[in-house]
Amino acid sequence: MTAAPNPHDTARILVEALPYMQRYDDATIVVKYGGHAMGDADAARWFAQDVAILKEVGINPVVVHGGGPQIGKMLDRLGIKSEFKAGLRVTDQATVEVVEMILAGSINKNIVASINAEGGRAIGLSGKDGGMVTARKVTRSMINPDTNVEEIVDLGFVGDPTRSTARCSTG
Repeated sequence: MTAAPNPHDTARILVEALPYMQRYDDATIVVKYGGHAMGDADAARWFAQDVAILKEVGINPVVVHGGGPQIGKMLDRLGIKSEFKAGLRVTDQATVEVVEMILAGSINKNIVASINAEGGRAIGLSGKDGGMVTARKVTRSMINPDTNVEEIVDLGFVGDPTRSTARCSTG
């Protein structure tokens, strides 16, 4: 359990941050919320409070999130073995279904609910929704340790974003 922030410290931080907040009035910022940071309920609540505060002071936060540990845990529960090549998870059909379930379902909905519970007005979207993000298949190369020959590695359903049709609007 993480200790609650002291109200005096919070006030001091906000006073120091005011010039920066004014500089970013009506700006859209992206906040990355990593899967490892989601393990503490108190920290999750404080994160949601911070996101709601950003909006209150005139900044438009967009939260993108990870979920690697949660995905790994669910794959283990379902008995789906993860394979890693060139340091990246090989994502087959079964794995991509779990990834979607955890990221777009469980994690996304929990973050939205937490922000809304703290007075924010959040919605959850996936890059798959409306074809908002498209990607190209990723391949990597690695040296085969047995033959010492470079090989192309097929990572399955792994891609790099090529285009986003998302447009941020505020209101």
